[in-house]
Amino acid sequence: MNTEKLLPFLISPESTVVDALQKLDHNGKRILFVTDPCRRLIGVLTDGDIRRWLIKTGELQGMVKRMMNQKPKVIYRKDASQAQEFMLQHIITALPVINSKGIILDIVFREETANQELGQDCSLKGTPVVIMAGGKGTRLYPYTKILPKPLIPIGDIPIMERIINRFLDFGVQDFFATVNYRKNMIKAYFAENSAEYSLSYVEEEKPLGTAGSLRLLTDRLAAQPFIVTNCDILIHADYGDIFQYHQDSGNELTIVTALKNIVVPYGVVHSRENGAVCAMEEKPKLSYFVNTGMYILGSGLIQEIPEDTFFHMTDLADKLMAENRKVGMYPISEDSFLDMGEFEEMRRMEQKLNLQSE
Repeated sequence: MNTEKLLPFLISPESTVVDALQKLDHNGKRILFVTDPCRRLIGVLTDGDIRRWLIKTGELQGMVKRMMNQKPKVIYRKDASQAQEFMLQHIITALPVINSKGIILDIVFREETANQELGQDCSLKGTPVVIMAGGKGTRLYPYTKILPKPLIPIGDIPIMERIINRFLDFGVQDFFATVNYRKNMIKAYFAENSAEYSLSYVEEEKPLGTAGSLRLLTDRLAAQPFIVTNCDILIHADYGDIFQYHQDSGNELTIVTALKNIVVPYGVVHSRENGAVCAMEEKPKLSYFVNTGMYILGSGLIQEIPEDTFFHMTDLADKLMAENRKVGMYPISEDSFLDMGEFEEMRRMEQKLNLQSE
């Protein structure tokens, strides 16, 4: 691997979390190798390392050197032919090839064939998923004058079917959809396309918000944790890991969040008293975590939602936080979150999926 091909996988120890997440989005391998200016290996950084750092500290400007693993697995050039066997033995997906000075010469990634024995991921087997599919999708007019938002195709597959297919990859078999607008079209489509799983419907007689309709599922979901997702998003992440984090953290509610970088298209002026200018920034970039619209609710939490009342998931989160109860977030990178709520974002989703050759 030449230097140009290595660069997307290398990062400086002084780089920030935001820098690292952007590199991870670019290389698509969920791993970076931390090097000095001479390409000498000093650590390894995975998306999991970043996530643990963010959950612990919330610092987006934290430096890579504070969260990296300083004892990465390596293989020397003379042993490079044994890399695949080494990765299987140590349960890792990437391995840097170094010389006697510790300089990275190549990176070997675990071959798909070496991973085939793992079989299907069943980490969410028995976990129900609720898809909030009752909205009118007014931001997508005129498409939604003809089709309900869950049936708008991304490529040649409706967005709701893509969401279901993603959960099927993690062993989910039980789905619920809250429906209202053009509900019969949704039912008719999935009546012909749901042989592999169970899909039940909750019919809203009136709009109940992003959480209100969940109360109608109390008898079926009160006794176990479950996942809720909007019908217009795709999350590219390990759903099993998200659910496990929720269980291990003791959260009553976990919100899946995504990094969002916003560039102010103007020079920003900072001032003090009496109009005195103290600093200027040219087109600063701001970074935030945004709510993706995917949640994990703990056992019994559904009973906290008022009956027959318009109630959003944000109202539920506010209620819990006001009572000093545990609400947590599971952070993902910017490119791991795709939202088709508006035309521009829908086009971005299509482009991203095409790049992934889905």
